[in-house]
Amino acid sequence: MRILIRSALLAALLLGGYALLGPYIKQMLYAMRLAAMPVPASLPVPVRGVAPRQLRDTWHGARSEGRRHEGIDIFAKRGTAVLAATEGIVLRVGTNRLGGQVVWVLGPGGQRHYYAHLDRYADIDKGQRVRPGTILGYVGTTGNAKGTPPHLHYGIYEMDGAINPYPMLRPQGAVAQR
Repeated sequence: MRILIRSALLAALLLGGYALLGPYIKQMLYAMRLAAMPVPASLPVPVRGVAPRQLRDTWHGARSEGRRHEGIDIFAKRGTAVLAATEGIVLRVGTNRLGGQVVWVLGPGGQRHYYAHLDRYADIDKGQRVRPGTILGYVGTTGNAKGTPPHLHYGIYEMDGAINPYPMLRPQGAVAQR
């Protein structure tokens, strides 16, 4: 009888623990799977209605305070949808001094995708899974973009720093060439 009671208690603890920790374990396993995936060779432009031919490579342009531009500015009308460029997990929805309203997404290969100067956020939360095309927010001029035309600052970061996203951007819906 004692063994049966102990077994029932252990089962209840395990089930209760899984009920509490299960979502975190699933999220951690998904993050590990993302990290193991290859980095995409190309990405869709993360602003609805903007074609690659409209983009300008603004990588490493001089900025205030001796900084260099670590991304690309994609100009569009205020309120244009900003889209996830990859599948991933929303790491952060918040604000910072330079980017204003920002969203960070952990993508394949452990790359972190940075979407900044948003006018407002879409209905997204930290920890949420996204797919390419998921609306993250809307083009704006927050942060140090006040006084500039509305745009998305899009950056990609790897373990050893920022990389230029410009060469990777392709038309939405286009098939990546390998």
